[in-house]
Amino acid sequence: MIRCISPVDGSVYAERDVLSAADAAAAVGHARNSQAEWAARPLAERIELVMAGVAAVGAMNDGIVPELAWQMGRPVRYGGEFGGFNERASWMAGIAAEALADITVEDSDAFRRVIKRVPHGVVLVVAPWNYPYMTAINTVAPALIAGNAVILKHASQTPLVGERMAAAFHAAGVPADVFQNVFLDHATTSALIAAKSFGFVNFTGSVAGGQAIERAAAGTFTGVGLELGGKDPGYVCDDADIGAAAETLIDGAMFNSGQCCCGIERIYVAEQHFDDFVDRAVEIVRGYRLGNPLDAETTLGPMAHKRFADEVRAQTAEALAQGAKAHIETFPQDDGGACLTPQILTDVTHEMRVMREESFGPVVGIMPVRDDAEAIRLMNDSTFGLTASVWTADAARAEAIADRIETGTVFMNRADYLDPGLCWTGCKDTGRGGGLSVIGYHNLTRPKSYHLKKA
Repeated sequence: MIRCISPVDGSVYAERDVLSAADAAAAVGHARNSQAEWAARPLAERIELVMAGVAAVGAMNDGIVPELAWQMGRPVRYGGEFGGFNERASWMAGIAAEALADITVEDSDAFRRVIKRVPHGVVLVVAPWNYPYMTAINTVAPALIAGNAVILKHASQTPLVGERMAAAFHAAGVPADVFQNVFLDHATTSALIAAKSFGFVNFTGSVAGGQAIERAAAGTFTGVGLELGGKDPGYVCDDADIGAAAETLIDGAMFNSGQCCCGIERIYVAEQHFDDFVDRAVEIVRGYRLGNPLDAETTLGPMAHKRFADEVRAQTAEALAQGAKAHIETFPQDDGGACLTPQILTDVTHEMRVMREESFGPVVGIMPVRDDAEAIRLMNDSTFGLTASVWTADAARAEAIADRIETGTVFMNRADYLDPGLCWTGCKDTGRGGGLSVIGYHNLTRPKSYHLKKA
């Protein structure tokens, strides 16, 4: 049984039965049997159907927004995820013809030599709850466009998301067997992967979850894409616009109650600007309104589950016991449950868990640094590497710093954004592989060579 406990009031918001092993295998069989016919359709037709499905999700948005608030706590004032959902799908649709185009080496009277990109077959997408629509569409759209059949397994915290997406895509004309939403337990998921049910598996979630996926796939030669944990840093250089940096980095740390894959979790500031930056950050956070996400005035909702909030509380308490300073007084709406006071910590060190382990909540530690070299050393002092944000007026300086940061993406003067034109990727314990961009299509297909000697 999949059960969603709402962070709004602790009630059971949705329950779904999981598929038996036999029914799960049957779903894979239906996908496999339908995939070849889907791949044989013209690319333009697949694109048209996928984008019609995307538009159908958009038409549901008025219902989706409060559902998201009930399932994972994001305030309704932010209007859901359709903007990013549509942007990512549209970009991938727009580059599909070029990204999937044949590479012709020779086409003469004697030979035709060409490399084609062909679909893997059935792609499993295991999506998370924090941005459940946008993270799913990153793989669902390009996988379908490339000619794969897709099976979507969503997080138990957001069970209605996959149902919404499947209903929309089916109504738009994507065959039901080509795109399936399923409810699976961990054991069945692992067994399917181990049985070589999929040509490719894309997982977004915890490091432990990614390790379980890799163990299941071991020896099967199944392609695996993993986006796992993060501890993304921001660095404010001595020539940065301090006001803009504070506004963007603190928003990047606190938006969605800190539950962002590429959220800012630690900030390093040139020492001469440290006090000014902290003062601005504190003022921003004190202006938040914590509370019921269904209230249009709420700017910061509860975390998706009390256990997530408790982990942030534990990291913060340990840091305070080790000498950190908290700058935000407890909000009256902090109920000791899923609603959690956003917190800014100074006097932090890398001996503290809050500066080393993923928090995935509304807390950020801020440290002064002497120069670029110290900032780079501290930014790299992490087991994770998803994004990093550098704030400076000098693009050449930013790129030189970026070259030395161990991460998947480096931003200059922005943060917490996914550009679908660039490869979404990470290093170290953040995982491997890459989504979106032309590289996303390469990972969702395999090269096939044709060496044709003409008579």
